[in-house]
Amino acid sequence: MKEFRIEKLPEHIALIMDGNGRWAKQRGLPRSLGHKAGVEALKEIVRYSSDIGIKILTVYAFSTENWARPAEEVDYLINILLVEYMKKEIKELNENNVKIKILGDIEALPDATKKQIKEAIELTKNNTGLQFNIALNYGGRKEIIDAVKVMTRKILKGEIDETDIDENLLSNYLYTAGDKDPDLVIRTSGEMRLSNFLIWQSAYSELYFTDVLWPDFNKEDLDLAISEYQKRERRFGKVK
Repeated sequence: MKEFRIEKLPEHIALIMDGNGRWAKQRGLPRSLGHKAGVEALKEIVRYSSDIGIKILTVYAFSTENWARPAEEVDYLINILLVEYMKKEIKELNENNVKIKILGDIEALPDATKKQIKEAIELTKNNTGLQFNIALNYGGRKEIIDAVKVMTRKILKGEIDETDIDENLLSNYLYTAGDKDPDLVIRTSGEMRLSNFLIWQSAYSELYFTDVLWPDFNKEDLDLAISEYQKRERRFGKVK
């Protein structure tokens, strides 16, 4: 395990796990096997993040835009791979004091998938170790719209005054309510964009892009990202 400057260890790391399809294509394999290999990479990163003391790990698992993918791929991701992951990993996650939180609209998911997710949330809700946020059926713009809708209803009921609206108030109605904003956002596969992921929360996050395809991303690659993060000076718009 690499030794880091503890005082500059990112508390919250967010991951855009990109490149499963390309990884499979390079090997002449179906996309489903790329996604399966991606899950294996995720297992390692979750364990390692917990070991080195990361407080929150947020991963972009399935976006609101991913529904436009071929039906067979969507079915595999939502009804097979996700459910399989929850069933196989939840015991170990719980034993390691990991708390699972879901970001996104899970009510739109199939009943069997929702059941598995809700059981995982219930089982781990009192854990105090790594908080593992899974962005599922998630979109950053939808998240903000949903927050505004809730606030609007409260304004109409007189529960919120217009003068009370500020960044902190809106943050309290996002899926990430109560969480620290990500210190470091990592995207794999060489793409350099956020793709509608945590667009409010990442306003001052450090961004790190790597050409490594997600299934090949391992703890040494995470070490490199954290080491780069620790070299940077975070100013949050101020002059130092």
